[in-house]
Amino acid sequence: MTMKDRVLIAGAGPVGMVAAANLVRHGVPVTVLEALPDLSEESRASTFHPPTLDMLDRLGVAEALIAQGLVAPQFQYRNKRDGLIAQFDFAAIADATAHPHRLQCEQSRLTRILLEQLAGCDNFEIVFSSSVRGVAETADGVDIAVMRNGRIETETARWLIGADGARSDTRGALGIEFEGFTWPERFLVVSTAFDFHSVIADLVAVNYVADPKRWHFLLQIPGLWRVMFRIKQDESDERVVTPEFAQSLMTDVVPGISNYEISHVTLYKVHQRVAKTFQLGRAFLCGDAAHINNPLGGMGMNGGIHDAINLTSRLIDVWHGTKARAELEGYDRQRRLVTLEYIEKQSIQNKRNLESDGIEFSRNLKEIAADQQRTYDYLLRVSMITSLRRAQELG
Repeated sequence: MTMKDRVLIAGAGPVGMVAAANLVRHGVPVTVLEALPDLSEESRASTFHPPTLDMLDRLGVAEALIAQGLVAPQFQYRNKRDGLIAQFDFAAIADATAHPHRLQCEQSRLTRILLEQLAGCDNFEIVFSSSVRGVAETADGVDIAVMRNGRIETETARWLIGADGARSDTRGALGIEFEGFTWPERFLVVSTAFDFHSVIADLVAVNYVADPKRWHFLLQIPGLWRVMFRIKQDESDERVVTPEFAQSLMTDVVPGISNYEISHVTLYKVHQRVAKTFQLGRAFLCGDAAHINNPLGGMGMNGGIHDAINLTSRLIDVWHGTKARAELEGYDRQRRLVTLEYIEKQSIQNKRNLESDGIEFSRNLKEIAADQQRTYDYLLRVSMITSLRRAQELG
């Protein structure tokens, strides 16, 4: 079989499509395999952090994405007892990013913008209804067994990037362990068009509301609010997805208001897992295929996009011969360590903060907000700029 001189990417989500865009932009041929018959329409992740927007800007798509999203320069911490605890503004780190704000926008909008940009490029192709079933490294590339039209076909490439999600077929085919744990609780997201700005004074687009019994996270996206709740272990899946149960949760968001118009509810398990390695020979893992975490702080998709840029920037240099193949080893060294040190650790702490009694948490937040340097350092951390700088320190 003739080796195709290209990089094959499994998964056409935001991570896979960003990887494709960066490679194609620098003259590297790409084939994207997507298991679904079309790009996913699920909203899923909907927060883009400042350095992620900087990366997307370099790919030429940030402006189009911002036009479809909601710019969120501030975020708040509240609790049910006292109301507003502290508010932070990304303007404080304007010297560290060209986009001192979060962007609230569904990930499905980004993948469509990227596909539109790539569609006319000679070095790009995308094949739907195709999923990885096996991976075998050869002397100069990779043979990938692909399930397509009910039968197994073989694709070849110089390199393989697995960006095919938390249940990654690529990771399974490579036999890489997915170490970590699953929380006993689940998260329920309730979406509503109700205007919370009209009933909660000084509300912003991103709000964390702490409570030891039932915290919630109030997040605005274009046209909707997404309200996330922790679901206890003893509450059955069948019960919590009913309209009645969703309404019972929503009555605690604003006292005295009930009977919300609910667009949809989504229940999902919450994991904290990291692949044992992000590289095996000529194959790599990115995004949810490499690591998953609870969504508090919006670090999953953003971390995956950071993976994609880190890896493809190295592949570009190796492809064009400006650096040796050993350059690729830095990807696992940098991205796996910052995943463990920052993404996993911070997302776990975010969850624990919201479900605490709130006294120490509130005091700490107020102290941070009152100190300019601590605020600056805190915003660098929650925006993920600190984790990117840490990766660079690792070489």
